[in-house]
Amino acid sequence: MSAAPGGGAPSRQVVVAGAGIAGLTAALAFAARGFSVQLYERAPALEEVGAGLQLSPNATRILRRLGVLDALVPAAVEPEAILLKRASSLATLARVPLGPAAERRWGAPYLVAHRADLQSALLARVARDPDIRLVLGAAVRDVACHARGVTVSLDHGGAVKEVGCRLLVAADGVWSELARRIRPPVACRFTGYTAWRAMLPAGGAADRALAGIRPADAVAAFLHRDFHLVAYPVRAGAATNLVAVTRGAQLSSQWANRMETAPLLAALAGAAEPLRRAVAAAGPWTAWPLFESDWRQPWTEPGGLALIGDAAHAMTPFAAQGAAMAIEDAALLAALVAESPDAVAPALARFEALRRPRLRRVVGRGAFNRFTWHAAGPIALGRDLVLRAMPAARLAADLDWLYGDDATAPADRR
Repeated sequence: MSAAPGGGAPSRQVVVAGAGIAGLTAALAFAARGFSVQLYERAPALEEVGAGLQLSPNATRILRRLGVLDALVPAAVEPEAILLKRASSLATLARVPLGPAAERRWGAPYLVAHRADLQSALLARVARDPDIRLVLGAAVRDVACHARGVTVSLDHGGAVKEVGCRLLVAADGVWSELARRIRPPVACRFTGYTAWRAMLPAGGAADRALAGIRPADAVAAFLHRDFHLVAYPVRAGAATNLVAVTRGAQLSSQWANRMETAPLLAALAGAAEPLRRAVAAAGPWTAWPLFESDWRQPWTEPGGLALIGDAAHAMTPFAAQGAAMAIEDAALLAALVAESPDAVAPALARFEALRRPRLRRVVGRGAFNRFTWHAAGPIALGRDLVLRAMPAARLAADLDWLYGDDATAPADRR
């Protein structure tokens, strides 16, 4: 059905569709700016899903500002370094210092955490905010933008109702249905890569096999032409997150699939024996086909609809910035809309204008990492020589533009 325009929508009323990382952050960011937020999630319950994620300082500074970081830190790990290693020999090519050095350099910590622990910390903060109402089992079915604001049509428990607001924030993921109102319904593109994920309990056989080839307090990335594998601790050190990215045909059209590990072990044939042994002992492995969307497509409708996170710009994990970009989106959007809540269209236009150069650079960094991490022959040899020659301070400085950025600065410093 098409939602008919309802009564006048209050200028400080925001609806958020989707209670993942992007949606929960958006709800907190708008509430912190004085908005009343209705947060709708189609799932009847929020369950522990996903695996590990890396939260660089550009994300954690926002989480700290929103009052989320204190709840997350006890369940997270603050690694001492990022290590780049050759998978075939296990030789260390480069070390980027983190830990206290990251806080001093970029003004916020670099954390690794289980996605469910971040979601729990966000939810706990949402539950304490009287300006946020979270409704589960409610799906946004339609939206109508009109002169008085936005009318959102919801299906909640089989009953359809309409809610008026000034802005609808679509944080409903890579398969966003609301995105179809803004841009052509083009399916996300399979990238030709699959992410294999496993969670290892501390002290298990696979974790013991890894212990000899990487420090327990670091993010270690093992590079090879046929794959790269990243390992880091989560759950306050009680588990290790493994993710291996391999080339190959799409194994499934679903996001997460329990798979036989034969294709993964075949891709790791060129890895050092201790690394192969750790992967063989790990499991169960879940395969995630990696999709991406065209970030150059529109993200907003001037009448009062904005896409954030994967709904706007699903990206591959090669820069480890998917969650961070969603958090940045939410913070900046709230800051810009708060400047002129009665004139949303200019705020949405400015949001796209400010975010696109940032996303272009982050996507470019991911493409560069994908090329160099999976390089072979002379290119891989050149990569290794350059990395080994670069001082740690130079490697950290190369990340200043990414980790040192404050997403809300363009609005707050105006």
